[in-house]
Amino acid sequence: MSKKRKTSKSVPSSPTSNRRYKTRKQNRIWLWVGLGLAIAVLAAMILLSPKTTQATDISVVQAYQKYQQDAFFLDVRSPAEWDQVHIANSTLIPLDELESHLDELPRDRDIVVVCLSGHRSKEGMTILRQAGFSRAACMTGGLTAWKAAGYPLEGSNP
Repeated sequence: MSKKRKTSKSVPSSPTSNRRYKTRKQNRIWLWVGLGLAIAVLAAMILLSPKTTQATDISVVQAYQKYQQDAFFLDVRSPAEWDQVHIANSTLIPLDELESHLDELPRDRDIVVVCLSGHRSKEGMTILRQAGFSRAACMTGGLTAWKAAGYPLEGSNP
């Protein structure tokens, strides 16, 4: 009696088994090709995606530099807050009205969005960015930081 030796890879003995073996092998190859292709596409999307060239949050010092360079300052607070104090030469469009007034904003200038502390202005900047205003930025610290730095203010209580 001869004993059959087991090998690490079994070779199919019948034509049907042989076809199944080849089909499985081809399926594995296509699986790896597909996986490799998916990874290549994902890597290309990450590497070739457009990068934001301008910061979305800027400091009060950076905002003042933009102010001196004639940037458009957009205040998104309420009219009552605006009457009390606002940045000289800024424009008031309350946050809840911003989306309906986008056509009033310049697309060819930097826009600095401001509020009292920086929270509403971040939301306003997001609305502008989503509407295609790629040069919109949010001033961190808001008017509180602007006033503390001694930059120009107007209103009934500057």
